[in-house]
Amino acid sequence: MPDQRKPRRTKVGRVASNKMNKTIVVAVEMVTRHRLYGRTLRRTRNFKAHDADNRCEVGDTVIIAESHPISKDKHWVVQQILRRGTGEPVEIAEVEA
Repeated sequence: MPDQRKPRRTKVGRVASNKMNKTIVVAVEMVTRHRLYGRTLRRTRNFKAHDADNRCEVGDTVIIAESHPISKDKHWVVQQILRRGTGEPVEIAEVEA
């Protein structure tokens, strides 16, 4: 039983800022319906994620995974860069968690 862990939650988002060292801000967009009116709403939420090698640039699409608390606000790590901000796909580049 100790070997079985719950899979980590992951989110896909776009890098909004990389001005901090080893930290990026990822904007995750969620599309929901308004409960009463049924209108489609776009909600954006920002998450701070750990980028150990400072490889992410603004505009990149990344997968972030939940992790132990790294700092006061940082509880996510960059798992994979899906697409560069220029639109070119990235070769499989995974970060060891």
